[in-house]
Amino acid sequence: MDAMSGHSATSTEETLDPSDWADVQVLSHRIVDDAVAYLRDVRQRPVWQEMPGDVRDFFTASLPQSPTPLADIYGDVVDKVMPYPMGNIHPRFWSWYMGSCNFTGALGDFLAAIQGSNLGGGNHAAALMDGQVVDWCKQMMGMPASASGTLVSGGSMANIIGLTVARNTKAGIDVREHGVAAIEKPLRFYGSDQIHSCHRKGMEALGLGNRALRRIASDASLRIDIQALRAAIAEDRAAGFKPACIIGNAGTVNTGAIDDLQALAKLAHEEDMWFHLDGCIGALIAIAPENAHRVAGIEWADSIALDPHKWLHAPFEAGCALVRDASAHRKTFAVTPEYLESTPRGLASGQWLHDYGLQTSRGFKALKVWMALREHGVEKFGRLIDQNIAQGHYLASLIEAEPALELAAPTSINIVCFRYRAEGLDGERSKALNTEIMLRLQEEGIAAISDTTVQGRHCLRVAINNHRTRREDLDLLVAETVRLGNEIAAL
Repeated sequence: MDAMSGHSATSTEETLDPSDWADVQVLSHRIVDDAVAYLRDVRQRPVWQEMPGDVRDFFTASLPQSPTPLADIYGDVVDKVMPYPMGNIHPRFWSWYMGSCNFTGALGDFLAAIQGSNLGGGNHAAALMDGQVVDWCKQMMGMPASASGTLVSGGSMANIIGLTVARNTKAGIDVREHGVAAIEKPLRFYGSDQIHSCHRKGMEALGLGNRALRRIASDASLRIDIQALRAAIAEDRAAGFKPACIIGNAGTVNTGAIDDLQALAKLAHEEDMWFHLDGCIGALIAIAPENAHRVAGIEWADSIALDPHKWLHAPFEAGCALVRDASAHRKTFAVTPEYLESTPRGLASGQWLHDYGLQTSRGFKALKVWMALREHGVEKFGRLIDQNIAQGHYLASLIEAEPALELAAPTSINIVCFRYRAEGLDGERSKALNTEIMLRLQEEGIAAISDTTVQGRHCLRVAINNHRTRREDLDLLVAETVRLGNEIAAL
């Protein structure tokens, strides 16, 4: 035995690199060819399909102990994974508000994985690109160059970053040192009754609790009622609470309604409150030439959450949190242990990006966003947003012209809520009929839509956040919805 290594002198040190790079190169070319065909021919496949029993059983196999040839593994991926996607790259996927990815972004994800950098920080190219993409997001939102930001997993985490900075800034004490129990007056945050559920999770994770988040009634357009908000703030002050933060919606998840952002910013300033903007649905409308006016006031926010994996169509996952006050942002998260101290030169001389969020280990999300923006230019992404909004209004007009269907909420941007009329049926039976329409559209591979409840009424929901969607797809959706509704109602 080798006394230094503890291994036999004849043992071979191992690696995960291939034993034959030529074989891997051939297979890799095949994978890329298949990937091109997969996207090119996406319309020829169903939007979604149920997995057969044998495919489900495949994913219950036990932990592999011995090697399997890579070509065989890829064969399993081709047979068992690629035919059964969620479907959000398909032009008729409108279930939830997701981007539909792009091939260049996928190449960026591959190259990021090959380069293998950890974006916790440091002096290397990936860290500089991370900062550049954040700077580009600031420019798109109209935020000052002095603002800061961080790339995160998605909208939920981006919102939590903003809410955390808001809590720490408005608490009146050093929350990091003393905890929320030491806050003299309980904090209150405010948003409309249409805000995303991630804000409740944020309140709970921040130790403030769900009751610290007051849901303010929305008006007929499903925007926050400014007068009701003003009254709630006054009421809470009188009761000994501290109003700390207003959460504005640049597009609600249910209907796409956009709050009066300018009025909210003005009210937050008057009340010495933080103005956080949940822009995960619609913040990027700011780059759309025909619709940017809808989000006027977004540039006045103290913090913004947005999602490049939605209207920039980056492959999942890619979110971004922006904070106007860079110092407040860093003070909320920065920790410098002895093993992560900066050096005057070398690898540790760069900025430590983990000082702006919760993750120390961070993936190289920036490359896929950077490459696609370089390839297409921000103006094209803005036109695609205008295109989706126009398609949303086109679908709404089709529904209004079809006697069997009715709109269930105003169509603000690109989210359309509607239902099959189901004459003579009560609320529960109407819900069951419309739900069955939704499920059959999915099961027949025609289209993927979702359902929701808006102001107490169940409806179907179409979120057109897809650069592959065409108007003929929406014509098909209306025709098939009516066909299925008629068939089900006749049973």
